[in-house]
Amino acid sequence: MWAPLIASIYACVVHASPPPIDRQAIVGRYNPTRNASSQTTPMQIGSGNFAFGADITGLQTFQPWAIMSTWGWKNDSFPPGKTLADVYDYTGISLDNHGRLVEYMFNGEATMQTWMISNPNRVNLGAVGLVFFSDSGAVLNVTESDLTSVEQELDLWTGILTSKFMFDGVPIQVETISAQSVDSIGITISSPLLSIGRLGVFVDFPWNDGSKKFSDPFVGFWQNASIHTTTLDTSKQGNIDAEIAHTLVNNTFITSISGDPFTIARDSPDAHRYTLRPAAKSSSTFALSTTWGLSAPKSVLSPAAISLSSSKTWEQYWTSSGFVDVFTGSTDPRADELQRRIILSRYLMRANEAGDFPPQESGLVNDGWYGKFHLEMFFWHCQHWALWNNWDLLFRSSTIYDRFLATSIARAQVQQGWPTGARWGKMSDPSGRSAPGQINELLIWQQPHPLVFANYEYRAFPTTATLQKWAPVVRNTADWMATFAWFNATTGFYDLGPPMYQVAEDNIFNNTYNPSFELAYWRLGLGIAEEWMERLGEEVPSNWTIVKDGLAKLPVNNGTYKVFEDVNDDFWTDPTYINDHPALAGLHGWLPPTEGLDLETARLTTEKVWASWNVSNVWGWDFPLLAMSAARIGEQEKALEWLLHPLFEFDDVGMPVGGVRVPTPYFPGSGGLLYAIAMMANGWDGSNGTGPGFPAEGWNVRAEGLSKAM
Repeated sequence: MWAPLIASIYACVVHASPPPIDRQAIVGRYNPTRNASSQTTPMQIGSGNFAFGADITGLQTFQPWAIMSTWGWKNDSFPPGKTLADVYDYTGISLDNHGRLVEYMFNGEATMQTWMISNPNRVNLGAVGLVFFSDSGAVLNVTESDLTSVEQELDLWTGILTSKFMFDGVPIQVETISAQSVDSIGITISSPLLSIGRLGVFVDFPWNDGSKKFSDPFVGFWQNASIHTTTLDTSKQGNIDAEIAHTLVNNTFITSISGDPFTIARDSPDAHRYTLRPAAKSSSTFALSTTWGLSAPKSVLSPAAISLSSSKTWEQYWTSSGFVDVFTGSTDPRADELQRRIILSRYLMRANEAGDFPPQESGLVNDGWYGKFHLEMFFWHCQHWALWNNWDLLFRSSTIYDRFLATSIARAQVQQGWPTGARWGKMSDPSGRSAPGQINELLIWQQPHPLVFANYEYRAFPTTATLQKWAPVVRNTADWMATFAWFNATTGFYDLGPPMYQVAEDNIFNNTYNPSFELAYWRLGLGIAEEWMERLGEEVPSNWTIVKDGLAKLPVNNGTYKVFEDVNDDFWTDPTYINDHPALAGLHGWLPPTEGLDLETARLTTEKVWASWNVSNVWGWDFPLLAMSAARIGEQEKALEWLLHPLFEFDDVGMPVGGVRVPTPYFPGSGGLLYAIAMMANGWDGSNGTGPGFPAEGWNVRAEGLSKAM
């Protein structure tokens, strides 16, 4: 009589859902710690639109790490004799595009071209640090080596950075926290040195300009005091005790300070450094808040309110979206390092890359390409948000396609004279203008990106509202794609290029056509656009279908795909074409299978990339790209090897190392890692089960709250 009951109980136990992942325990395991400042990366807190880089003191006492934002930009003075009119009057070069001249924005007047490339440039908003005093009140020249018993830890679950150390045998603790809804930092300093007047805080402001393409590891110049100004206002407004207006050329940024009573004074008439000292020497704590903006706020959050904001937001982030646990239960010794990279990448992408605009390559840490963002890299920075179901964050920046639609239509139809459509730029700033330059004007693989962003959003929110929201972007994007392809009467196919640059940017732009990756991406994008119109109940423009179905076949030689049609058949041994982004491996991996793709040829091509490519010269998102290709063709061990490749490095706080090609950090590596992990852990269209991209042996993969990749 007990047998049926026992069998029923056993069945319930066997089929019971596994307990939820202990997310807080996994996250806390990887709290970054330091005992000394890094010379290459800061410890960082932030909100996605604003971030604060800290040295070992939790501030910028010894290392001038940046305080950066998505809104903090400036223009340099115009070259002598030039005005704003010269920006609008700039004309570039006209190139033949299959019988018609098209104007591209490069090779124009040199001084204005240089200015337009480097302006606007992103600004380091300032620095905040500790000031040490002697018993007599003199400022001491203290270096980091004067500190002892140094301990620093970032609590990833709450976003709170705690720094502890000793100076002159006396303990000091600094707690630094970033607000999440406003651009504020809360600072709480605890030390007996405060009660005897030996500790204060400085606020300093650097000169910023576009003289350097890369400003790393630090941003701004601290010796150019005479060419910018700061003004202090201590007429109390609300709870704001002091405001400092920092003006660079015609751009002004406001720093508002509130907190425990303090005095504030400029260090010297020819400096932009101000020192704050607690007004009362009876307390061993000193708390203050600093807010940065383009205008003065009505009030400043208290450190306690900032702490609450940070803790609530980060806990919600960790608990309400996707999560992957590859550590618990895995026996492969690499699982711990992979889990560390996942957790720290999730933190850093939220702090740096969850803003209102696409991120620059170095997020909000330092400046690359003058702080501008690259629209072809938007996929690698931010598409992972869709798979991890962080739609609140992705919605902030993905609206860029709607916001930049007018300028992209103008680029295609007014500047370049195409009859229809929108051509998406490359190296951009918040105005939607793309900087002049050969590659900036002629790169094309960013064009289908908005169709992929739209498609992922529809997969998550399959509503008429989603279709209507994206319809103008979809129409104009596909219109230009169909227009750009030209009919080759000799072959009977539609070709892509010339002139154009392919993904790796290593081709001769005016003598290259039919790159394999771009052909496949064009087919995918136009297919998405066709489906979009069908879902809306609208007629699909006939030229979209004609071009999609008539695109040239992917070029093949000796059983593998070629990077583009007119490349030499022996390109596999030519260093020119095997030194940069290995997009050939993305034909089946990064992209789902597209019409006309032969899976066996794609597999052989991927394996040929592994054997032939100069891996020492690939970087960042190349490694996740290679991992996704390996996963799709069933080479799961190879996928892990790419994600953990010795040249794909993440430092002690999770910053992706730039390597030989770009400065550190290079965040497309983090975004690519997270996209690949989501795909490998939760699968892609047509895959089955959990962890299809991981080896069965040695790996216990658990995924919660993820969506499948295409």
